[in-house]
Amino acid sequence: MRALLTAEPAMAPEQARLLSPLQLAYVGDSVHALLVRTYLMEKNLPVRDMHADANRAVSAVSQAREAQRIAPLLTEEESDVFRRGRNAHPHHAGPRSASAGEYAGATGLEALLGYLYLTGRTDRLLILAEYLQSEEKNDA
Repeated sequence: MRALLTAEPAMAPEQARLLSPLQLAYVGDSVHALLVRTYLMEKNLPVRDMHADANRAVSAVSQAREAQRIAPLLTEEESDVFRRGRNAHPHHAGPRSASAGEYAGATGLEALLGYLYLTGRTDRLLILAEYLQSEEKNDA
């Protein structure tokens, strides 16, 4: 998975903090999906199973659960980015399958992932992703 995230930083942290949390979440949504799909590729499952597993993993409910699990690991800076994302108010309704709180938690997680990716902190991004994967294995 490490080879996936070797891009140079797109911007300095100061620039990334000027973006709206919803902009960070927009990027973070793609980063999360890519991390999940790469992880599933490593499991060597049939494509139908990978697709179903990926859809479950990128749901707001699942992302909110992941956000709760990594919260104790976050630095102060990361917690601030997460909080900004969680407290952002999109101008659309969340999915019917998730509560408003779950949708807010998912947006916070996506904002954090977007921030880490855009600022080139891919080592930290991978540490968090690997922690979540190890927790998933422990839950199974």
